[in-house]
Amino acid sequence: ISSWWSPTPTPAPVPKEKYDPTNPKMNPLNPQGLKPRVCCACPETKSARDACFLQNGSEEGKCVELLKKHVECMRGLGFNI
Repeated sequence: ISSWWSPTPTPAPVPKEKYDPTNPKMNPLNPQGLKPRVCCACPETKSARDACFLQNGSEEGKCVELLKKHVECMRGLGFNI
């Protein structure tokens, strides 16, 4: 029972859910819910990038284009990299 002496309790604020790029409800760019560090997100660009780095190591400029393509693909799915 509340009266004019005691204020009506206010409901606790609902905490905002942390952005999850793998959640299709939060990220419409990723409707399948692909995960970035697993096999599924951008497999073609990821395998080409990885093969280039395995073959050339970290030599300056050897894999830049493949790396750019992979980053573009990941950003296209809504990942912030």
